[in-house]
Amino acid sequence: MFSQLKSRFGSGLAVGIIGMIAIWLIGLVILPQLLMVDYSLRPNLLPADIGGPEDVYSLTNYETLFSNKIHLAIFFKTIWSSVLVTSLTLVVSYPIAFYLAKVATPQKAALCLLLLIIPFWINEILRTFSWYIILAYKGPLNALLLGLGLIDRPIRFLSGDGGVLIGMVYAYILFMIFPIYNAIESLDTNQIKAARNLGAGWIRTHWRVVMPHAKPGIATGCIMTFMLAAGSYAVPALLGSPGSRWFTQIIYNWFFEGGDWNQGAAYAFLLLVICIGFIALVMRIFKVGLGDIAK
Repeated sequence: MFSQLKSRFGSGLAVGIIGMIAIWLIGLVILPQLLMVDYSLRPNLLPADIGGPEDVYSLTNYETLFSNKIHLAIFFKTIWSSVLVTSLTLVVSYPIAFYLAKVATPQKAALCLLLLIIPFWINEILRTFSWYIILAYKGPLNALLLGLGLIDRPIRFLSGDGGVLIGMVYAYILFMIFPIYNAIESLDTNQIKAARNLGAGWIRTHWRVVMPHAKPGIATGCIMTFMLAAGSYAVPALLGSPGSRWFTQIIYNWFFEGGDWNQGAAYAFLLLVICIGFIALVMRIFKVGLGDIAK
C-alpha cells in the first residue's frame, strides 16, 4: 500500500496519508473498543470505589445477559431479524442493481440513481418518521388499501416487527444496491449474451454467470446491511412497539437510563462479536477475502 501511494503521491504525502489512517484506526476504532472491553470486565462502582479492592475483573456483566431470559430473547431476536432484514434488502436490491448496471441506458441509470439518492439527503430520523406516518393506523397506506377494497378495516402495521423490517429495508437499501451495482457493472455483457445464446434461461444465467461475478458486491452489501440493522436504534425506537424491542435499545437503557456503563459495554461488546462472526460467515459462504470486498 505504501509503495503504491509513494509512486502516486510521493514519499512525503504517502507518509502523511498512512499516518492519518493510523490515527483514525487507533484513536477512533481500536482504543475505544479496548476501553469498552475494559469497562465490560469491571463492576459498576461509585467513583470513590474505583481502583479499590472491589474493582476487579470478572465476567459478571456478561453472565447477566445469559441469566436474563428477556434480554437474551431480545438479543437473539435482534440477530435473527437483522438476518431477515439483510435477506429482504438483498431480494429487493439485486434486480434494481442489475437493471441499473446492464439494462438501463446511461441516461435512465443516472436518473434512477438520482431518484434513489435524493430521499437520503433528508435526515434518517425524518425519513423514519415518514414511514411512521405512512404505516399509521389511520395513515395513507391503510386509506389506500381500504379505498381499493383489499382490506375491511385498517391494519396495525406498527404493532409488531413489520414496521421495523420495512423501515430498515428502506433505510439501508442503498448500502446493498451500490456494492452489487459496482460488481455487476464490471461484468462483460457478452458473457450474459453467450449464456442466453446457449439456451440458459434468465434464472440460470443469473445463478451461473451474474451472481458468481457479483459475489464480492453481494457479500459487501450483506455485511454492511447486517451491521447497520443490528446496530440500529432510531428505526426500532420509532417504528417498533413495546413488544418488538431491539437489543440496541437495551444497550441504550444501560448507558443513558440505568447509568451502568459497565453492563452496557458488555452487551455492546457481545453484539460486536456477533457482527464480526457474521462477517466471517458471509466471507466463508461467498468465498471472498477482505481484498475482494475492498474492491
